[in-house]
Amino acid sequence: MNTSATAGTAAPLLVSLHKGSWMGVRAALLALGILALLAGLWSALARLGWPLPRGSSLAALHGPLMISGLFGTLIGLERAVALNRRWSYAAPAFSGLGTLALLTGAPEAVGAGAYAIAAAVLAGGSLLITMQQPAVFTGALLFGALAWLAGNILWLMGQPVPDLVGWWLAFLILTIAGERLELSRLMPQRRGSEALFLFAIGLLVAGAQNGLMTENSAILFGIALFVTTLWLLRHDIALRNIRRTGQPRFMAVCMLAGYAWLGFGGASLIGFPPGESRLGYDVALLAVLIGFVLSMVFGHALIILPAVARVRLRYSGWLYAPLLLLHASVVLRAGAGIAGWEAGRMASGILTVIALLTFAVTLAVARRHEREPSRHRQEAMPTVDHAT
Repeated sequence: MNTSATAGTAAPLLVSLHKGSWMGVRAALLALGILALLAGLWSALARLGWPLPRGSSLAALHGPLMISGLFGTLIGLERAVALNRRWSYAAPAFSGLGTLALLTGAPEAVGAGAYAIAAAVLAGGSLLITMQQPAVFTGALLFGALAWLAGNILWLMGQPVPDLVGWWLAFLILTIAGERLELSRLMPQRRGSEALFLFAIGLLVAGAQNGLMTENSAILFGIALFVTTLWLLRHDIALRNIRRTGQPRFMAVCMLAGYAWLGFGGASLIGFPPGESRLGYDVALLAVLIGFVLSMVFGHALIILPAVARVRLRYSGWLYAPLLLLHASVVLRAGAGIAGWEAGRMASGILTVIALLTFAVTLAVARRHEREPSRHRQEAMPTVDHAT
C-alpha cells in the first residue's frame, strides 16, 4: 500500500472537512443572530401596541435582543473571522446562547451573564488586535467592546435599561466609527482629525457613565453624537464614493443618510432631555438604532456577509427601494411620536419590517440572477471526451 499517496490524498480532504466544519459553525452563529433579529422585531411591534402572542413578555427584552443578541453576535462573528482564532468564536457563541436563554424563559440574569461573557471575549480579541496594530481605529473598536461589556454587567446587576443604554449605544457607535476611521486612512489626513475623534469618544463615555436619564448627561451624550457626526461627514470616504456609481455610491448613500440620523438623535437628546420628556429618549434611540445602525448594516451587508458566511452577493440598483422604506419608517415614527399619532407609530414598525424583508429578498433575487447566467454558460460549454 502506498502510504505516501494515501496521506497526500487525505491531507486536502482533512483541510476541506476542517473548513466545512467551521463554515457550519459560522452558519449556526449567523442563524442565532437572525433569530435575535426576528425576536427583536416581534418585540418591537409589541412595544408599539400590536397584539402579538408573547408580545408582552418579549417587549421588555427588545433592547437586549437587538443590541446584544443581534448586533453583538454579528460583530463578534465578524471579529472572530478577522482574528482567525478559535477561542474568538466564543463571543458570538455566548451571545447566541444568551438569546436562546432569554427566548426559552430563563431568568434574565442567565441571558445577561452570557452576554457579559460574550462581551469580555470580544474585548479580549479587540485588545489583541490593538496590541498587534496600535492605532486610533483599533482603540475605538476596543473601547466599543468595553462599552458593551459595561452595559451588560450593569444589566446583570439589575440596573434598568434606560439607565445603561448609553453604554450599548456607545458600543455600536464606536464600532461603526472605528471601522469607518480605518477606511478613511485612504483619504488625505486633515490636521486635528484624530484629536476630534478622541474628543467624541471621551464625550460618549462620559455621557454613558452618567446615564441618559439625567439632563446634563443626555445633553453631553447628544453633543457627543453631534461631534461624531461632524467628524464622519468631514473625514469619511463616503464623501468621495458618493460621486461614483454602482455599489460604492449605494454604500455612500447608506453612510451619509445614517450620519444624518445620528446627528438628529443628538439634537433630540439636547432639545428633549429624557429626564424631562420621554419623547427625546424614544426619538434618540430610534434615530441611532434604526436610522444610523441599520443604514450601516444595509451599506456593509454586501461586504460583511460574503466574508463571514462565504455567500456571494451581487449589487442591484433595486437595493435603493428597501433603503428608502427604512428611512421612511424612521421619518414616520419620529413624526408620529412628535405629533402623538399612535396609528402612525404602529404603522412605522410594519414599514421597518417590510424594509428589512425587502432588502433580504432583493439580495436573494440578485444572487439568483447572477448564478443563472453562470449555469447557462457552463451548460453551453462543449464537453470534452477524455477517452480520446
